[in-house]
Formats: sequence, structure tokens, C-alpha cells
Amino acid sequence: MDDYKKKLGSLADKIKNEKPQTPIQQVLPVKPIKHPAKAEEARFNNWIPRELKRKIKAYGVQHDLSQKEITIQALEKFLEEIRSR
Repeated sequence: MDDYKKKLGSLADKIKNEKPQTPIQQVLPVKPIKHPAKAEEARFNNWIPRELKRKIKAYGVQHDLSQKEITIQALEKFLEEIRSR
């Protein structure tokens, strides 16, 4: 039992005499994520015939395109044709 008390006493002395070693943390600023330049988008909403929508969906599935991509391509082609007249 005396041995145990000596060990505890020496431990208490160590704690009192030694300065605690605190780890030094390096703080770095967070780097912003660079996103590829994207064209600004605007909402485009209109009513179309139900059968046309089904055809657009089917075409999208067959060619792995979204309805948005199909609409953009169709409108760009339409505008090109009008300009070339």
C-alpha cells in the first residue's frame, strides 16, 4: 500500500511541475471550390400538347438526353433557322 501511495504522490508532483504540452493546431483558410463557368439560367415554363411531351420523353430516353437539353437544342435550332432566312 505504501508503494501505491508513493506512486500517486510522485504522479501528483509530476503534474504540478511539468507544463502540459498542448498540441499546436495550424489553421488554414478554406479554399473556395471553383465551378466551371455556367451560363446564367432563367425559368422557362409553358404548356405543350401531352402527346408531344410523350415524344420528347421517349426521345430523351433513347438518346440519353434530359427534357431540358432537348428543349434547349430545339430552341437553338429554331432560332438558327429563323436567322438564316
